[in-house]
Amino acid sequence: MRIERIEASRHKKGRILVFLEDGACLKITEQELLDFGLRSGDDLGQEALGRLKEAAGVSNTRAAAADLIGKRAMSRRDLERKLREKGANEAEARYAAEWLEAIGALNDAEYAAALVRHYSGMGYGPARVREKLYEKGIPRELWEDALGELPEEGGQVDAFLQSKLRGRIPDEKEKRRLTNVLLRRGFPWGEVRAAWERLNEALADDDMADI
Repeated sequence: MRIERIEASRHKKGRILVFLEDGACLKITEQELLDFGLRSGDDLGQEALGRLKEAAGVSNTRAAAADLIGKRAMSRRDLERKLREKGANEAEARYAAEWLEAIGALNDAEYAAALVRHYSGMGYGPARVREKLYEKGIPRELWEDALGELPEEGGQVDAFLQSKLRGRIPDEKEKRRLTNVLLRRGFPWGEVRAAWERLNEALADDDMADI
């Protein structure tokens, strides 16, 4: 297969376009251009053309992976899925993820810890945080260490109730509403009940202090 011309892409930095005599256009990187010593007018045999396409697929998938990770953090599972959606095959997506892991740009354990800090900071309890770890594709063997980033038990619930009540004694309707909010956010019933007990004790102490 004869190479008609080679030119740099006008839209993608570092991408090289190789136009073949059959009208096909290969998108490669500068690395393949150097490794294969490509020049306009060269004839590529089927074996060389196949190796060039394979190498270009790996390089282009790596570039796409780096671009995705650069825009936002994600798990390895989600990265590989997005790469396949962009046209990469399973092997190319896996190689790209392994490459990013090797250079430290992709780390599921660090991402899991960051997710726990983020969602607990939004007021989510342990159950909802676990749901988020599952949704984001974090391997289960990493959950336990990541969940160590959760605040001390009871602290979030106490802070939530204090911020909502501001020293008021709630009626039963408001108490049920706030309890349901906390349960939906993923806090266990035992933790919520204990927080109400602490709050009631604190309010009772305040009342006694006023006598």
